[in-house]
Amino acid sequence: MQVEFQNVYKKYGNFTAVNNLNLTIKDGALHFLLGPSGCGKTTTLRMLAGLEPISEGKILFDGKDVTNLPAAERGIGMVFQNYALWPHMTVYKNIEYGLKLRKLGKGEVASRIKEVLGFTQLTQFKDRLPGQLSGGQQQRVALARALAIRPNVLLLDEPLSNLDAKLRLEMRDNISRIHKQTGITTLYVTHDQKEALSMGSHITVMHAGNEIQTGTPRELYLKPKTPFLSGFIGETNIIAGKIVQKENNGQLLVKTEIGEFTSLVSMGEFSVGDSVSVSIRPESIMVKYPNQEIDTVDNKFELELDHLTYLGESEQLKLKSTGGTSLKATVFNAPEDHFNDGDSVTIFVPKEQVLILPPNTDMGPGT
Repeated sequence: MQVEFQNVYKKYGNFTAVNNLNLTIKDGALHFLLGPSGCGKTTTLRMLAGLEPISEGKILFDGKDVTNLPAAERGIGMVFQNYALWPHMTVYKNIEYGLKLRKLGKGEVASRIKEVLGFTQLTQFKDRLPGQLSGGQQQRVALARALAIRPNVLLLDEPLSNLDAKLRLEMRDNISRIHKQTGITTLYVTHDQKEALSMGSHITVMHAGNEIQTGTPRELYLKPKTPFLSGFIGETNIIAGKIVQKENNGQLLVKTEIGEFTSLVSMGEFSVGDSVSVSIRPESIMVKYPNQEIDTVDNKFELELDHLTYLGESEQLKLKSTGGTSLKATVFNAPEDHFNDGDSVTIFVPKEQVLILPPNTDMGPGT
């Protein structure tokens, strides 16, 4: 089922919660709506479900206008943040409840329940009450109940936010596996960037009711169009600069407080004299450790180590220039020779890893 939002607005008086949303969710996609609190992602999901009327625009299912179709007639399965399970009913009965409302035959009901218990690996728990289950198991029951009605579209609203870190990782794998098995078009709302990057086929980032950018996880991480997105998807260093030279092959020379950066990657058309933002991922910075040789000449700088954080598999170096500009570098499998605070550190940044973006602008609060 392909879902389309066409020029969709949601207004509450003078406040616009969703502003002119034009978005296509492809058939069979696991599509994430990602953004800070108050960005409009849950409102978008509720409009799709028919739980919230839209102010303007259209919502289409496979080209059919469902804007004014009641929620019960849209074929939507929904998993809420708080699971919403009946505490006095067994797992089996919780799943059966929605199917009985659809007046399906006993054989069909039993067949569907068996199917979704298998999908969610809950067969051995079918006679337990929700209170006898772990948080992850309860979440799978809510997912099984939504899948049992064989929805056109599955909606997940922050489904893992109540789980601890280990269970969240397990449920990511479970949801990804179930999605691959069922192929149901799924819209997943979250504020967790790693959740979206690790699971999504596509991600739409929202802020203050606006769509900022939509793409695959790799596209958004490697080619963000704005400084906001560069910093929101993963971690990055944003440095203000000005273009001082432009080559025919698109290579740019950008002057910053740290020094001059050469870049081969830019998002937009820029000219000499333009103010820009330089985005550099911490893991892209090559650090020259004592007694180590690095065979490169790209973007070499001498900085001072402000602070080093050892994390086992990696080291995080907070560096600063003589002018006070900070730069964060992440080094995986760092050598045993290490730095001390205050040491001079030589770094290199490959010019393919220096991303030139439009100037950083204040986008205002997310609500």
